[in-house]
Amino acid sequence: MKKIRFLFIIVFSLVVLASSNIAQEKKIADVKEEVASTIYSDVRIKNIPVAMQCWTFRSLTFYETLNKVEKLGVKYLEAFPGQKIDKNSDRKMGPELNESDINEIKEQLNKHGITLRAFGVTNFENNEEAARETFEFVKKMDIKVLVVEPKYDDYSIIDKMVKEYDIPVGIHNHPKDSKYWNPETVMKNIENLDERIGFCGDTGHWLRSGINPVEALRYAKGRIYNIHLKDLDQAGIIEAQDVPFGSGKANIHDVMAELTLQNYRGSISIEHERNDEQPDPSASIAKGLEYLNSITYYKGYEELIGWDGRGFSKHGWNHYGPGYFSLDEKSGVIYSSGGMGLFWYSAKKFSNFTIDLEYKCETPSTNSGIFVRVPNFVISDDYIHHSFEIQIDNKADSLHRTGAIYDANPAIKSVTKQVGEWNHYVISFIDDNIKVKLNGELVNDWKARPAGKIKDFAKEGYIGLQNHDSNSKVYFRNIFVKEIK
Repeated sequence: MKKIRFLFIIVFSLVVLASSNIAQEKKIADVKEEVASTIYSDVRIKNIPVAMQCWTFRSLTFYETLNKVEKLGVKYLEAFPGQKIDKNSDRKMGPELNESDINEIKEQLNKHGITLRAFGVTNFENNEEAARETFEFVKKMDIKVLVVEPKYDDYSIIDKMVKEYDIPVGIHNHPKDSKYWNPETVMKNIENLDERIGFCGDTGHWLRSGINPVEALRYAKGRIYNIHLKDLDQAGIIEAQDVPFGSGKANIHDVMAELTLQNYRGSISIEHERNDEQPDPSASIAKGLEYLNSITYYKGYEELIGWDGRGFSKHGWNHYGPGYFSLDEKSGVIYSSGGMGLFWYSAKKFSNFTIDLEYKCETPSTNSGIFVRVPNFVISDDYIHHSFEIQIDNKADSLHRTGAIYDANPAIKSVTKQVGEWNHYVISFIDDNIKVKLNGELVNDWKARPAGKIKDFAKEGYIGLQNHDSNSKVYFRNIFVKEIK
């Protein structure tokens, strides 16, 4: 009897454990509500690098493709295996190329001002020799991402190669009923492997398979290493045809907005597949590029909290005075501790510029500010007399309140959000005119002159963020600058 009870307990425990594991499996349905509640129209879309998947020009040679891509103004490329290199030989793109071929291709890429960022969709046998051959080729070509669509489920060799070569791998999806048409299949295969193994999401093939591309991207968050960007004339139809971005059913705006929210740092590969536009679909692609440009908010901006390939970095920044700023390397959010000090971008001086950033306050009494045109390296408190501070302080008098140019000119109105909510500052300093917009409204428009504590100001200088005191924690993110020539 005791043995029966013991066996019953074991079986019951295994059933409960299995049920628990099933319940914990991530489903794409789990993100539907998140996506539905996200206001993508409010997202300021970042300038994500655009590449060309060479399959778009599959009727042409690789060198002919370079000419087409350069004319379109695209600076990055994703090569596919098997494309003929030129008309005068039988050489094809892939691991079979020798050192001389690879050097020649690199010279041609440099000639056209194009960088090869990805390679795929490719496959290799599930053995180390075949995998290593492909990874060696990718390494020699200085390619950043390998795109594959394995026929097998055992990724142990891929996992080993990724660890050895430090080259991310994106699993590509073809339409239903191919092996990876459902993102959940990809996730099941990669979730316990090296985090550098993830998705190469194809928005067109997701759409053909009846999957919302935005939901698929949210589902794959944190494991996306490449994107094949397509827009289609129909959804849920395998035979749907490619159309210029923004004119189809893929909701390209929200796709780009979702990638922005995820701080996606890869590239997006244009892949235009319709056969009736071969050999040269450049006209449709040009229309699509116009649309991408029209929805990109940060066009021409430089991101000051930059990405170093693994996370956000404070490279180029210095700190003066007590206290400090900490950085969340995954989100790019920086936040102050202690004070009084200045966290300033010392890599470059700016003359005429627009700075675009977001901030939020931890308490109603938070005190901080953005300094502009700090004239010299900061080694003392003297900078406060020779630069302007656009204030953050909701409790001060009008001359020192949020939106004011500290000690010089008050804000026109108060439009700050509640404590804990992100505010959006746009500050322009053109010649001697300072304009300040807060949350979309003009709050200051002033001809700069010495005033209050400001004795004089320079024609160019550094940008700085203030940490005021230990009770004034402030958070900043998305710090961008555009120089005005």
